[in-house]
Amino acid sequence: MHNAVENMLKKYSCKTADDYKNALKEIIQEIALLGLYRADFFNNAAFYGGSALRIFYGLNRFSEDLDFSLLDKNAEFDIDHYCRFIKDELGAYGFKMDVEKKIKNFDSNIESAFIKGGTKIHIMDISSQIQGISKLHKNEKIKIKLEIDINPPAGAGYEVKYQLSPVPYSVRLFDKPSLFAGKVHAVLYRNWGGNRTKGRDLYDYIWYLSQDTELNLIHLAERMRQTEHLKDSKLTIKELKQKLIEKFTGIDYKSVKADVEPFIKDKNELNLWSKDFFISVTRERLK
Repeated sequence: MHNAVENMLKKYSCKTADDYKNALKEIIQEIALLGLYRADFFNNAAFYGGSALRIFYGLNRFSEDLDFSLLDKNAEFDIDHYCRFIKDELGAYGFKMDVEKKIKNFDSNIESAFIKGGTKIHIMDISSQIQGISKLHKNEKIKIKLEIDINPPAGAGYEVKYQLSPVPYSVRLFDKPSLFAGKVHAVLYRNWGGNRTKGRDLYDYIWYLSQDTELNLIHLAERMRQTEHLKDSKLTIKELKQKLIEKFTGIDYKSVKADVEPFIKDKNELNLWSKDFFISVTRERLK
């Protein structure tokens, strides 16, 4: 195992095979960000979503995907150019991963790619004494999706953050108010698994409120206009709270808890989740 990967792994309290698998996914995500940095990707794009929160703001849950947005619309953008940089960077740190562009079957504002590799092989390389390793199927895979919005809604703010591992590099990402706007849009309108609400979105929403995060209402309104959930009228915080209250009234909270549980260590964080809880904190804490 590469020394840098070993040092990165030390920050995780891994005990079970699943702990190591989640840690490896996150390390692979960070090395992928390094590869994108070397390719000058962040001159024209920004990082956002759950993984951005986890890696740069300490969100207490694991995130599966890497989400990005171009700074300006570019219908000609091709993610394939950057896949080679990611694959080469991962290879330099001992990860034999495939990085492949997803071929679109229809017109979309999203360019996608996948990082794929054998979970058990990489875990066995790190330790042959991991509790529960025998429970992993030998052909089980790590799979990380990369998505890039090539027609970004206006109004986002950005900042540059620095990482020191595995080597120093920088990443442009949405600022917290703009990240929060994207998350509120996901809570309201993301269609997932048959129009169900994604528990990870609700978990992140509560995290933003706990941080007293200011909401970029302008960027949220632009996102809503792009998805045709808002006409030309101005979005007010009062109107937004009402939309969220209506959303929280119709959620299956047993289902959303089940979605997020595999990505957090303390399941007790979800004990209060209910219609009354989400409505109350929205009324009191959303600014």
